[in-house]
Amino acid sequence: MSVSESDQERARQLEAELRQLAVSDLVLQAVFQISSLGWLRLGEEDRDLGQARLAIDALRALVGVLGGAVPDQVLRDLQQMVANMQLAYASASASVSAGAGVGTAPPGEPEPE
Repeated sequence: MSVSESDQERARQLEAELRQLAVSDLVLQAVFQISSLGWLRLGEEDRDLGQARLAIDALRALVGVLGGAVPDQVLRDLQQMVANMQLAYASASASVSAGAGVGTAPPGEPEPE
């Protein structure tokens, strides 16, 4: 088999896999990846509250569109995960503010809800 035949076969396999994939599956995968990175950015070692806030905002949007596309229990679990991340953000923000005497959001930008 030549390289181009091999590439064509891989392309056909990928196309077949994509046909079986639901968009909701891809959105769920994105939610899990963003939440993992968001939690990492909330940790003391890799803290970046701007990136954590972006992760929370993205998660709120993605979880919001999953209603009806995933089982209700999965949706509730995801909503709880976002709420937990928001609480962790508030705690991290308070510790940064207390320790460094600075705010967590850039001037003019609201804190995540």
